[in-house]
Amino acid sequence: MGRDEPGAGCGPYTTDGLLPPGQRLARGWPVSHYGPVPRFRPDRWDLKVFGATETGDNPTWTLDAFTALPTIEVVADLHCATGPTSTGHEWFGVAATTLLELAPPSPQVTHVMAWAEYGYSANMRLSDFASSRTLLATHHNGESLTAEHGFPLRLVVPHLYGYKGPKWLRGIEYMTADRRGFWEERGYHNIGEAWRGRRHSYQEEDGDGPPL
Repeated sequence: MGRDEPGAGCGPYTTDGLLPPGQRLARGWPVSHYGPVPRFRPDRWDLKVFGATETGDNPTWTLDAFTALPTIEVVADLHCATGPTSTGHEWFGVAATTLLELAPPSPQVTHVMAWAEYGYSANMRLSDFASSRTLLATHHNGESLTAEHGFPLRLVVPHLYGYKGPKWLRGIEYMTADRRGFWEERGYHNIGEAWRGRRHSYQEEDGDGPPL
């Protein structure tokens, strides 16, 4: 299990001091999110896959059922679009590719929307979600995620900025056309590729996303 390398279209690599454009090294693991930390209610919690699924079904998992799925570990850095990069995170959870195998999207799907508590959303290309290093993380550095960092589940997409990986994840929507998520509607780049330094909507090119 190695790190991705810059220029490979995948993402983080900082063991030799390299950081994405405009980023600075953060001490520790800063807490950053919009709104309050939600209260976890295990009797009400589930993860749902919905939208344009191949079968038309909308499968759901309880937390116990989800954590029983096959797991992977990914070592990756976390890049916040406001500038800090925290390094060397050991993420543990379920690969996004596993979810795609269990709940296949229809052939027409091009994008997904990740949904979290309080209606927070983040859109991305299906290819970004389907990266071998994208995972739905339950643990960090060998311990369960803390509430402030997304317990019980957060999406980790290492090659994209952090706003593309919602904490407190509750759903994955398959979409046959792109539409913007929470921060993408508020001036952040629709694709959010950290190693290209594209963090603001004014940097978008033709084809990068739907009109604001």
